[in-house]
Amino acid sequence: MLQHMVSGVFWLAVLGLAWGMARRALLWRNGRSAAVDFSGLLQIPKRYFVDLHDVVAREPFVARAHVGVAGGAILALALVALNYGLGLYWTSLDAALLLAGLMMLAGSSAMAWRRRAAPARLSRGPWSRLPYSLMLFAVAVALAGAVAATGTALAPWLAGLISLAFALGAAELALGVGLGGPMKHAVAGLLHLGLHPRPERFADKRFATALRPLRLTPDDLGVGKPADFAWNKLLSFDACVQCGKCEAACPAFAAGQPLNPKKLIQDLVVGMSARNDAHYAGSPYPGQPVGSHAGAPQLPIVNGLISADTLWSCTTCRACVQECPMLIEHVDAVVDMRRHITLVGGVVPNKGAEALEQLRDTDTVGGFPLAARHHWAADLNLPVLATADSGTQTDWLLLVGEGGFDMRYQRTLRAFVKTLQKAGLQVMTLGAAETDCGDLARRLGDEAGFQRLARGLITTLQARRFKHIVTPDPHIFHALKNEYPALGGDFAVWHHTQLLADLLARQQLKPTRAARTDTVTYHDPCYLARYGRQVDAPRAVLKGIGIKVVEMERSRERGRCCGGGGGAPFTDIPGVAGSQRIPDIRMADARATGAAVVAVACPNCTAMLEGVVGPRPEVLDIAELLAEALEVV
Repeated sequence: MLQHMVSGVFWLAVLGLAWGMARRALLWRNGRSAAVDFSGLLQIPKRYFVDLHDVVAREPFVARAHVGVAGGAILALALVALNYGLGLYWTSLDAALLLAGLMMLAGSSAMAWRRRAAPARLSRGPWSRLPYSLMLFAVAVALAGAVAATGTALAPWLAGLISLAFALGAAELALGVGLGGPMKHAVAGLLHLGLHPRPERFADKRFATALRPLRLTPDDLGVGKPADFAWNKLLSFDACVQCGKCEAACPAFAAGQPLNPKKLIQDLVVGMSARNDAHYAGSPYPGQPVGSHAGAPQLPIVNGLISADTLWSCTTCRACVQECPMLIEHVDAVVDMRRHITLVGGVVPNKGAEALEQLRDTDTVGGFPLAARHHWAADLNLPVLATADSGTQTDWLLLVGEGGFDMRYQRTLRAFVKTLQKAGLQVMTLGAAETDCGDLARRLGDEAGFQRLARGLITTLQARRFKHIVTPDPHIFHALKNEYPALGGDFAVWHHTQLLADLLARQQLKPTRAARTDTVTYHDPCYLARYGRQVDAPRAVLKGIGIKVVEMERSRERGRCCGGGGGAPFTDIPGVAGSQRIPDIRMADARATGAAVVAVACPNCTAMLEGVVGPRPEVLDIAELLAEALEVV
């Protein structure tokens, strides 16, 4: 009797799931068409067990619990479909169902135990109910398997009770998909893995970070309403499990600025569904109460669904993307929405608009004469690389970036050049021909400005003969290495720490001064560690000069942002009263190590961390520390 009741419930659940999937699919169809490789659906098992669990495994307890819940549930559903859905009623499959139910029960019980002292980043509401719904389903599955395997006769009321428990647990999945409940993440998440907006994340470019160029036609000027997102991006928002790992990693949220990446994704789900955020049960945007945001697929996102200040608070550091177990691309979404604000509305806050205007007028952020970028090198015998028809060429072409106009960062540049000259390298610059790489313009949403600047610099570089480009600026490093290829610029680009580490390894540089005895910690720049995946070279340089690095709590790919990326210093969105600035928080991390020196590898990081007031460690670029060890300064 129980077997037949379970069979009936199973087919009802299948119908409910089909209805729910159709309902969500209609919402996703509101999005724009996208070139999607549907063969990715065949890669879902690998992407789930390898790529997704690579992120989940950073919390071993959660990873084991997830394996129990998800593995037990998938196995149980498959066995129910085979044994009861098809009416086989094999005893061996009943026994396997019992084991699957116990496996799922162990995992869901672990999740329920964790919820007793849940971190603040986890959403409550239906998410607090979910472990118990899954436990109920697991118990029903295990009992159904045990009863059928042993041939135990049950009273009708008991068989009905087990079937009801099975039905309630199945409803969490079957109806949750269509009604937007917690379990929609399971189905949407699997589809998201197969139809990901960045399929290269699962191939040889696993850490792909380049933004998609716009066509700059009237129908491709960023995202102004939810329906402007590609349909598979709308699907990706439904994959959010509301774990809040992005929230915990976000520097803007920590600084009390009106941004929470988890809430932003949930607001986009709300907009896709034509609802409001009244039922959101997680942390709000700092300073903005829950219940004040609503939208619809064809309604503007700003300022009904998401406020403009929320979007301008983002430093584009990708800490949220780095931590997301569902592999959602928060930063891509933010920049797409910024693009519409900038290109269509033309409203960029504070000094952001001035910076974009200066870039348009002078090809520099600060409005400086291009020739002034290299005044710091007047006494260094640093040649300028002319065009190829002049017959000049070089092994290493140094791109300076905006740091060349900053008196503080000129010290770093001088130290770097003197170090390369001591190693006997042939180094040249572009002189007045070096224009801005366009990184700031792109992050502030001015895609047209970025493409103009990028194509201009590509033309300049292609007209010259050199083997490698080297730069101390991770933003230039990322733009040229990762984003320029889409526009026809393919160059061999090195960050200065990579070159310095290589020179030390090949003993072209040999320190002559004893290593510092004071404690040194190293701050990983976001655009070098997360965008460029370069975390070992800077440490190799410090080790090569005898410095032992004391790591901050958040380091390497999981390092905390300095607050200098994404145009944040120009848009300058304030946090709630009493909150700390992002660089203040990072400097507190450094102080906690007891370090006397914070080693850095980015002009933005130098500026942001040196701007922290009060007692703090000294901030020195790795090139300065190496030049000191070589006694060339």
